[in-house]
Amino acid sequence: MISKDFFAALDMMAGERNISRDVIIKDMEEALSIAFRKMQGEAKSARVELNFDKKSIEAYSYVTVVADEDDNPDKEFDWDKEIRLSEAHEINKKYKIGDVIETKENLKDFGRVAAITIKQVMTGKTRERARAHALEEITARQDQIITAKVTKIDSDITHLEIPGSTLGGVLNSRNTIPGQHFKVGDFLKVYIPKISNDDTRGEIYVTRTSPQFVRALFDLEVPEIASGEVQIKSIAREAGYRTKICVHSEIANIDPIGACVGAKGSRINNILAEIQNEKIDIIPWSDDPLEFIASSLSPAPVLRVEANEVDRVARVIVPNDKLSLAIGKSGMNVRLAAKLTGWRIDVKSEERAAEEDASFTEEYKFGQDN
Repeated sequence: MISKDFFAALDMMAGERNISRDVIIKDMEEALSIAFRKMQGEAKSARVELNFDKKSIEAYSYVTVVADEDDNPDKEFDWDKEIRLSEAHEINKKYKIGDVIETKENLKDFGRVAAITIKQVMTGKTRERARAHALEEITARQDQIITAKVTKIDSDITHLEIPGSTLGGVLNSRNTIPGQHFKVGDFLKVYIPKISNDDTRGEIYVTRTSPQFVRALFDLEVPEIASGEVQIKSIAREAGYRTKICVHSEIANIDPIGACVGAKGSRINNILAEIQNEKIDIIPWSDDPLEFIASSLSPAPVLRVEANEVDRVARVIVPNDKLSLAIGKSGMNVRLAAKLTGWRIDVKSEERAAEEDASFTEEYKFGQDN
């Protein structure tokens, strides 16, 4: 059987892993129960009890008392886990349906099987506990930026060392700003998104392309945002190309855009350096949708905004020579403006808007004449 040195080893394990003896006992009892079932049959119900004071291990199989077949003809019986009431009464007349009968088992030759099983179960438990602890640490830092170190680059996957965690970080190509490249030993800022509680991977996927990455950079660089004096109302981003961020302050003497830019552009320049000079439009928030939509198309000037507030659709008229600027390359500027405002935006040149209006007027008159 297992020697007294076994219990000394458990005490040592608890100390080395900074785990309480009660937790170790619980893990060991689970491991030994599995070992016992391997010896006696997986279908059996069993429990193993460790007693540190007596330096002993005892195993018990148990069955639940059920009604005889004659009294319950439709039931499917599991005789590895159940015993008939009539048979239970042969043991003790006091037993009734639902009682659990335990039998102390002989643990001869249990040590060898137990040792193998203990190693397997405890290794798994240690791994689970380490990951749970690491996830707890990371979860406390999710929705934040951290500075991580590049440890390995494998094709389009960048592996990172996350400070204060035993879990590694993974930055894949989808979450890397286009055009940016790193080498082993580099330090870079990454954003930790929300982590699922049932995430069983051994690494944490981080990002530099999320709009929240830019939001967190502003929070880091602009004290007024961190303090809540300046609020980020909304943000839209196409990583590596352009970000639009809408800011507002309820405090009269605070200029939210100026706070984000900083003296001589110091704050915004730090952010631009981190995202490799991706263009950033800082938009003032307004509760007037027409004003907000006009501002969202920055840097293009806007002549007029017509809005259908029910359908949240807007027609925006811009100078003829500013149409391409308002729409942006591949429609990026107007697409980001729509994401920022939550409105569907149709941009028209002044000339094209006039043609549409004239056509509508003619059609209306034609309809009246008929």
